[in-house]
This record gives sequence, C-alpha cells and structure tokens, in this order.
Amino acid sequence: MLVLLPPSEGKASSGRGAPLKPESLSLPGLTAAREAVLTELVELCAGDEGKAREVLGLSEGLRGEVAKNAELRTAGARPAGEIYTGVLYDSLGLASLDTAAKRRASRSLLVFSGLWGAVRVTDRIPSYRCSMGVKLPGLGALGAHWRTPMASVLPEVAGSGLVLDLRSAAYAAAWKPKGEVAGRTASVRVLHAPTRKVVSHFNKATKGRIVRSLLTSGAEPKGPAELVVALGDLGYVVEAQAPAKSGQSWSLDVLVDEVH
Repeated sequence: MLVLLPPSEGKASSGRGAPLKPESLSLPGLTAAREAVLTELVELCAGDEGKAREVLGLSEGLRGEVAKNAELRTAGARPAGEIYTGVLYDSLGLASLDTAAKRRASRSLLVFSGLWGAVRVTDRIPSYRCSMGVKLPGLGALGAHWRTPMASVLPEVAGSGLVLDLRSAAYAAAWKPKGEVAGRTASVRVLHAPTRKVVSHFNKATKGRIVRSLLTSGAEPKGPAELVVALGDLGYVVEAQAPAKSGQSWSLDVLVDEVH
C-alpha cells in the first residue's frame, strides 16, 4: 500500500541536526528536479525579500519564512515526519505509533511537496516554505515542473498494490495515476454526513485518523475494493464509486457525523 499525503503549511523548526544531504533522499529519480527548485528558491529568498514574499504568497508577518528558505542548504534537517505538523499530522500521530506501525509508515507514506516533489516520512529535510501552487520566476509553476519527473518515478514507487490518494488538489496536479495504476488508486473525500459537504479542518483530521487506523491495525488491502472492506471493519462509513472505465481511479467518500 502506498499512501499519498499533502504536506502541512505550518512546519516544525529544523532544529540543530546535520544539514540536508539531497542525495540521501528517497526517490533519487527526483534529485535533479529537486536541485533545480532548491537552487532557485534559495537564491530568490537570499535576494529581494519583497519579491520573495510576493512569489511565495507570504504576508509581511511571515517574512521570517523567507529568511528560513535562504538558509536551506545549511539549516538542520529532521525526519519529514517530524517537520510536517498541522491537523492531518496531529491526528496521524506518527511519534506515538508502535514499532510495527512506524515501520509500515516508513514504507507506505509518501508526502508531496512543492520543494522536494515527494519524500518518505523518514527522509531528513529542513523546515521550509514553498507550496505546490508557487510559480518561480525561472522554473515557472511547480505543479507543472514536477509532472515529467513524477511520471517517470512514481509508477515504479506505486508497485503493484493499492494507492491511497489523500492529497489536496494542488498536490494531486503534480502526479495523476494513469493506466493500470489508476485502476488500483482510491481518492478519498471526507464528508460531513448530514450536509454532504467537505469541511477543511474536519477533512484533514479524519484523513489523519484513517491513516493511523490502517497503520495500527496492520490492514494490508490489496486494492480499492479491499480498502472499502478494511475501512468498514475499522468503523468508518464509506461510499465507493468504482471507475466507469479503465484508466480511472476509484472515488471513496468517508461519511462522519460530527465535525471536530
């Protein structure tokens, strides 16, 4: 099982660890594309602060994020699972998983990123600010920048099992499963059952709990149909829509009564 996650906008501090070693990151086929983004982002943020804030969509109050990006090559690095915070990651609670669940997390979780493309939760990265929606002056829109290298690397990473896609739209744009991989991909929405509406905070928290439930239970669904059964066994109410034709993904709606 491969679980595709969005990053969090807010991130923990880099800390005092050893600095980034780009060559040590997972998915080495993305190394060149990562280096291109990293180089331009560092140069941008080391220059005109106002321009950098405009490009990154940051307010005056977030000017510290620009300074942080300028130091990415020398800042301390920590496992990505410690860097990413926020609602989804709080609910997932990687640090409190038991040993077996942590092993499954390191093997199955893949976090998408405007800067790194995608990383494992065990990959050591510094804290940064660069969303997939950013358009860098040199490279252009990051979603488009990542499509070609992702199309080359991700099908192999997906292997032959289930792909559980929990990404937001901006990050989903960087790689869309196609062909045979799409047929074993399940994209999930979380809906407030009484209203049938997506509520952002609620959506993120429930997705975090879903991943935690799968990791702690040891469930290993082989495909979307088996995932629906596994989630039902774990107490979730799921409505599934199988693809109408080959090359399309499954759509799963998880219905929850309480917004929290």
